[in-house]
Amino acid sequence: MAAETLAGFPVCFEWALDDLRALFTGRPAIAEGWGLRPELVAPLLDSLRRMVVLVPAEDFRQHQLRTLPRAGTLNVPVTDPARSPANRLARDRLVAEDAAQNARRLGIRVIEVDGTLDAVAVAAAVAEHFAPYLGAATAA
Repeated sequence: MAAETLAGFPVCFEWALDDLRALFTGRPAIAEGWGLRPELVAPLLDSLRRMVVLVPAEDFRQHQLRTLPRAGTLNVPVTDPARSPANRLARDRLVAEDAAQNARRLGIRVIEVDGTLDAVAVAAAVAEHFAPYLGAATAA
């Protein structure tokens, strides 16, 4: 499952690029998404500081499974419903590990979301990372 997912990212990335080109404003934009892989985005950047990769830690992933009903469900038909959640979790773990490894290999900052920081603090860390590109008023 992970290999199939990783193999599909280049096609999905082209679709995301089409969407982003349609939104072009001449100002910096923040794009996020499952398919914005470090190895695909990095060649398009003038500086690797223009990217940060957020990945969930295992404890955070488990917390989501316990507290968010939608985190443990799938809305697609599967052949083995009992194994499906574990398989998806394993796939997501491998895909996230791959993103973090590629980002680190390329020199891109990785922020691991482990639940020790709330959403506001994670957003502040991301804002701090991009502050040099957004200007002092936006980063405050």
